[in-house]
Amino acid sequence: MPRRMQYIAAMTMVAAGATAQVRLPTVPLPALTQQTLPQTLDQVQSQSLDRLSALRHLEIDRLIRGNSRIVDTDPNGEPVVRNEILGLAPADAALVHARSLGFIVDREQTIGAMNFRLAVFRAPQGMSTKKALRTLREADPSGRYDYNHIYSGGGALSRGPGETAGPMAHDAPASMPPAVNAALSRVRIGLLDSGVDATHPAFRESVVHVWGCDNHAVPAAHGTAVASLLIGHSEVFHGVNPDAELYAADVFCGRPTGGAVDTLVAAFAWLVQENVPVINVSLVGPKNAMLERVIGDLIARGHVVVAAVGNDGPAAPPLYPASYPHVVGVTAVDAHRHVLIEAARGPQVMFASPGADLAAAGTEHAYAAVRGTSFAAPFVAALLASGLPAPNSADAAAAIEALAKTAIDLGPPGRDLTYGFGLVGADQRIDPAPLIRR
Repeated sequence: MPRRMQYIAAMTMVAAGATAQVRLPTVPLPALTQQTLPQTLDQVQSQSLDRLSALRHLEIDRLIRGNSRIVDTDPNGEPVVRNEILGLAPADAALVHARSLGFIVDREQTIGAMNFRLAVFRAPQGMSTKKALRTLREADPSGRYDYNHIYSGGGALSRGPGETAGPMAHDAPASMPPAVNAALSRVRIGLLDSGVDATHPAFRESVVHVWGCDNHAVPAAHGTAVASLLIGHSEVFHGVNPDAELYAADVFCGRPTGGAVDTLVAAFAWLVQENVPVINVSLVGPKNAMLERVIGDLIARGHVVVAAVGNDGPAAPPLYPASYPHVVGVTAVDAHRHVLIEAARGPQVMFASPGADLAAAGTEHAYAAVRGTSFAAPFVAALLASGLPAPNSADAAAAIEALAKTAIDLGPPGRDLTYGFGLVGADQRIDPAPLIRR
């Protein structure tokens, strides 16, 4: 196997300080060229970066203040489900000991095909979430326990001040897509996000399979926009892969604790059951041992996980799941092919795609301008899905290799920390101007 193919086969995504927790093939990797991130920004850019990179943290603060009964923080200030601790396949003796300490096993998530089992412990009354994690780790030193972290979307949708939907911003009312024989489908793409408004005209000719929220649709702007960029198709708009079927998991359902790890695990289990080869995750959050394990197992089985690298700025710590080993991390560029100033940088970046000056499906059956790495990831996921009919490690490596060969090198020669292999999907960007007027 050529050395470059070996490089791609391992997905090349070992973020700084990260260590794989799964049984993946050991492939010698060429060192990524060492670079220093640019440290000079003019004053206007610096102020804009400060505002943009603070948005996620402001949302976290708002979430915690408004839902303090059910949302807590870990020692780094990241949101977690209050009084809940995750345990990876705890032994029977560990379960008995935990119960003797007052813990309750509230629920479990399993992925049978991967022999993955996740237990959700509820702490005894009066015990803090931080102390609960310490207690379980001390009681079972050989076990694996972590917080039930909450992940969020990254990016913004806007019509802009004073903007209204233009005459071309609406299509005719949509009807639900016809039933399709799954055995005849050629391309399937998975999505973990907020709910998708499948009645939006952008999905008139699409097939959208949904999961979550006890079968009650809870559509939201973020998930609808990302889904449209994956598979949308109407008279005035198209996504990157409009002929694909979408398997959309709503992991939020409008709940304050939406996006929690145990829900993400359950959504991944559904996508494994449906044999979906490529999964788009335009969500960001902290490192979590359980999420790292399940994603690593998925990749080892031949699935491709594509994730946004986040919008906390070039000097911010890495965000996950994009920074887990072997995940395809995606950054965003504007119409001038400049990286967004708020986009993360680092070895987790594999590709760049359009993520600003870009139209996507919005609310009220209209279209909106979007910005953020969340909206760049679906370009890469949809492009990769075209060559992957089913999960397969060799096919996944070949698809990424082929896409890397088509990338437009925007930074220093070769792969770099800002643009990865380079820009893909540039010709798929839809200019928002014709769809939105002031």
